[in-house]
Amino acid sequence: MAKRKVSNLLALAVLSYLTQRPMHPYEIQRNLRENDAARTFKLSYGSLYTVVRQLATAGFIEAQATSREGNLPERTVYQLTAAGRSEMVDWLRQLVAEPQQEHSAFVAALSLIVVLPPDEAVSLLKGRLDLLVAESEGVRQTIDRTTASGVHPIFLVEDEYRLAMVAAEAEFIRQFIENVTRSETGWAEPWAAFHSNQASGGEEK
Repeated sequence: MAKRKVSNLLALAVLSYLTQRPMHPYEIQRNLRENDAARTFKLSYGSLYTVVRQLATAGFIEAQATSREGNLPERTVYQLTAAGRSEMVDWLRQLVAEPQQEHSAFVAALSLIVVLPPDEAVSLLKGRLDLLVAESEGVRQTIDRTTASGVHPIFLVEDEYRLAMVAAEAEFIRQFIENVTRSETGWAEPWAAFHSNQASGGEEK
């Protein structure tokens, strides 16, 4: 897979928003915030301007006009170029069609979870499960409230995906806890024995 000239996913959002009309970076940022894009993209004022500069350097966007209001700094309005539109469509097609290797902090924690005693791990997982349930309820309320205002569900599909992912993680955690705490055949005993052996080995040294 060829490396893209600009690989930050925030750049894809910028290209997409510029299909609506030419905008200056502050206007793009405002639109992103109004659409709660911070839940999907790593969004900050500095990162947005960095991405805009990278896109301009790559030839994917270009300055249309520069204006100044009062004592405010100059604002450059950018428009999408033909190359930028082509890049956006190709990039989006790739992301939709091809699973990407993503590095999850939770997956990393799971790979090392035996370092914790099983009872502590179960307690922490139960706490995480409570947070996931609350998140799920919040996302569902957002979807219901937004669709009730007349917004078509297609514009909230990322929230539906987020809801499905939260549900899947919550079910995984419930099953994990069940596997650990199940009487007689549960994982707690061998896990605790492994943890005890590790601790004993450390003391002997």
